[in-house]
Amino acid sequence: MTPDQMRDASLLELFSLEAEAQTQVLSAGLLALERDPTQADHLESCMRAAHSLKGAARIVGVDAGVSVAHVMEDCLVSAQERRLVLRAEHIDALLQGTDLLTRIATPGNSVGAEDVEAYVALLGRLLDPAATPAPTVVSPKDDLSAEPIALEMAEPASTEPAGPPTKKKRVTEEGERVLRVTAGRLNSLLDLSSKSLVETQRLKPWLATMLRLKRQQGNGLRALEDLNVHLKDHVLSLQAQEALGDARRLLAETQQLLAQEIAELDEFAWQASQRAQVLYDTALACRMRPFADVLSGQARMVRDLGRSLGKQVRLEIEGEKTQVDRDVLEKLEAPLTHLLRNAVDHGIETPEQRVLAGKPAEGLIRLRASHQAGLLVLELADDGAGVDLERVRRSVVARGLSPEHTAASLSEEELLAFLFLPGFSLRDKVTEVSGRGVGLDAVQHMVRQLRGAVVLEQTAGQGSRFHLEVPLTLSVVRSLVVEVGGEAYAFPLAHIERMCDLAPEDIVQVEGRQHFWHEGRHVGLVAATQLLNRPATPNSDQTLKVVVIREREVIYGVAVERFIGERTLVVLPLDERLGKVQDISAGALLDDGSVVLIVDVEDLLRSVEKLLDAGRLERIARRNEAQSPRKRILVVDDSLTVRELERKLLLNRGYDVAVAVDGMDGWNALRAENFDLLITDIDMPRMDGIELVSLLRRDSRLQSLPVMVVSYKDREEDRRRGLDAGADYYLAKASFHDDALLDAVVELIGGVRV
Repeated sequence: MTPDQMRDASLLELFSLEAEAQTQVLSAGLLALERDPTQADHLESCMRAAHSLKGAARIVGVDAGVSVAHVMEDCLVSAQERRLVLRAEHIDALLQGTDLLTRIATPGNSVGAEDVEAYVALLGRLLDPAATPAPTVVSPKDDLSAEPIALEMAEPASTEPAGPPTKKKRVTEEGERVLRVTAGRLNSLLDLSSKSLVETQRLKPWLATMLRLKRQQGNGLRALEDLNVHLKDHVLSLQAQEALGDARRLLAETQQLLAQEIAELDEFAWQASQRAQVLYDTALACRMRPFADVLSGQARMVRDLGRSLGKQVRLEIEGEKTQVDRDVLEKLEAPLTHLLRNAVDHGIETPEQRVLAGKPAEGLIRLRASHQAGLLVLELADDGAGVDLERVRRSVVARGLSPEHTAASLSEEELLAFLFLPGFSLRDKVTEVSGRGVGLDAVQHMVRQLRGAVVLEQTAGQGSRFHLEVPLTLSVVRSLVVEVGGEAYAFPLAHIERMCDLAPEDIVQVEGRQHFWHEGRHVGLVAATQLLNRPATPNSDQTLKVVVIREREVIYGVAVERFIGERTLVVLPLDERLGKVQDISAGALLDDGSVVLIVDVEDLLRSVEKLLDAGRLERIARRNEAQSPRKRILVVDDSLTVRELERKLLLNRGYDVAVAVDGMDGWNALRAENFDLLITDIDMPRMDGIELVSLLRRDSRLQSLPVMVVSYKDREEDRRRGLDAGADYYLAKASFHDDALLDAVVELIGGVRV
């Protein structure tokens, strides 16, 4: 097999995989549209699927797929623009086209030109109101859908003499065998390795405690030596001398033993940390692929597309070996294809136009990939004509997006922003290449999904440049960890402009809102405690800690309590049962095992706008005001969900809350700190709630502490058992709701002190 044949076979395999995914989108969307043909979201998803399949088919040279997908796209766009109402015959025909695309993309299945022509003619008649009624759409029993879809399946071992079919082993360039592993297993491996790395970090504070203990024992030994010196002038009994000698000897032996154990622990901690780091790095590397994987066929696509448009175009690529997470690569393929096609169609001129402009007849597109500050940076530049800003200005007015007098004063940056709007196109006619207006808005949408950003710059007559920044991996995010309301939150560095300390005199009032001066402009100041629904905590600092965040042109300063520092966090997705948590994208674990929530900056900025629109944005005090101490509550429950729910409810009401994971943990906390109320579960490991309450009532210092039992057990005998043990209040979780818990707390210890 020649290199070209191998490349084509690889491209066809990729096309087959993409077709499988996109036809699933089409099938699901069309079935939904059959029930309600006006659903805009399903119309959009089906149109995009057909559009993507058309582009993919063109890349691999499957003309039949281009023709079928294009006419399906025409039908769906007509429905979007209300020029056509999808009826049963349209849905049947579109589903038939979906089946036809599946057959076209399936290796080993051939579709004749007459089948494609018949289908194109069929949809053409359905789209033309003046056409004669379309013939009955072919049923699954008939020609177009009769052929089964070929699927590659692993065959079981056979006991027949012929034996099982042989399969060629895939190997890398270095000759290593390639195995297929599901993405789910890779994610689980990365998750486990990251947790292992975090767990090894927990040995550090334990080792530090052991060292402190060794120092304290050393001090004790020296104190005994000093005591021995002072007692030399005193007559001691033989018994006292022996006791003192025994104490000195025992302390010396303990000191030596402790030193040995600390040395072994230190060695173990170092080895465990190194192995955990290697395990994590190896697991992460399993997810990384060279950037070249997303470029397969792109140079050929650029060349062929240019030839079809009468242009000479060459694609140059730098940084093909740049390593990127495979999930990021998959999501980058579509936007890169859009941008490359956009550069060929809109950017590069014809050879005649280029020669007249003093340029080489052949146009050049450069695509460069590199790592910068933990991000994948892509620069796609062409040496074409750039963007005709006056044409954009006229199109903005013609589409009613801006009045003429306003459009006349729009800057270049503002005009270029219109190109990213949904449905905006500079093409007057729709072709198989462009004119739909689904290019740059789709690029921006997909890049935002990757927590990245895209910027367009242009120079008239010299070309355009797209600058994309996306994370190298979706599994790890470099973040600034801050403290808000006594808890840790992480802001991804990709959205941070800077950090700063504001003095009281730096904060000014503009139009009734607080601002500060940043890079020649006033920037709005908001409190993270209000945005994240956290209680404000006292702060003795005279300066205000501010994180300046930006999402495209929107910029705000978010006031936090403390900068904890930059961290590389392993992203832990939130439980799907929680749904979308406002202003939060995911979670992570810090080195000490504590949880940190990763802020969804785009969502957070939307929350700021909502507060502004509602006039509910709170003012930040310029100087720290004295606050009364808050009432403290200890929550003891072995269920993380219940524990966190109760904690957040009480925190949001203004109480200071500590948590314990079982009765033993709770008993230790009660003896070490002061609390105004204990809330405990009953069934817990190590020590249950009944035993905890009984111990508390027998302790002279704690026996008057109010106690509430919150348990799933709601029988009368369970309730009586809890109250007999000494609880002041018994609340069943079966009837648990926010007001019930909070009302009971107020009844026991009163409201929040102000």
